[in-house]
Amino acid sequence: MKFTWAGGTHIGRKRSNNEDTFYPEQDGCGGEAMLVAVADGMGGHAGGEVASRAALDGAVAADGAPIDLVHAANAAVLEAVLEDTDLAGMGTTLTLAKLHPDGRMAVGHVGDSRAYLLRGGRLDQLTIDHNMAQELVEQGKITREEARNHPRSSWLTQALGFVDNLEVEELMIDLEEGDRLMLCSDGLNGMLPDEQIRPILENGAPSDAVWGLIEAANRAGGNDNITVLVVDIDGGGGGSERELQAST
Repeated sequence: MKFTWAGGTHIGRKRSNNEDTFYPEQDGCGGEAMLVAVADGMGGHAGGEVASRAALDGAVAADGAPIDLVHAANAAVLEAVLEDTDLAGMGTTLTLAKLHPDGRMAVGHVGDSRAYLLRGGRLDQLTIDHNMAQELVEQGKITREEARNHPRSSWLTQALGFVDNLEVEELMIDLEEGDRLMLCSDGLNGMLPDEQIRPILENGAPSDAVWGLIEAANRAGGNDNITVLVVDIDGGGGGSERELQAST
């Protein structure tokens, strides 16, 4: 399979700095195995920026399955705090995917950045938000739509940079020709519900979708940094059926 990708980030309309980081930073295409990732830092001042950058640098430099890359990223953030105690309390989300030419995709995820898959006009959120609002959804106390604007949606239950024994969500998916993958920070889905994301995401080249979504999130308020990364899957070789399973 061949992959065509594009990414972009914007500070939004309310923040004074951008704590999001994504990889790869350059748009491109190719048929080799590749890694894509989005990290949304937290910690105020430079802390969030340092955390998200350290996490991605750690993940990119590591080898192995997505869980190994996420743990390497977590170790990199923890090490950055040890080197500069002024950064204590910083952390970051991380959502990454390793895409293989045979159509296999492995996802590692911690926090409330997201991975989505667009297939045949249907948009599916692949990852689960690790925040208090999602826990209330799972308990049946609020709806998924109510969770978007719930005051506890920003209360993360998991993030990189705080503990060694991090619990990583893992997914294995068989991609198909015509699929479109999207990774994003919550600055996108916090402003736009999925039904507004889908028609923008499915039109144009990956770069058109990226900047169309960023502009739409800013028009909706732009309350947070907004990062979007889109990958098109072209060519044969993947499984004929989508296979999605969580690993422990």
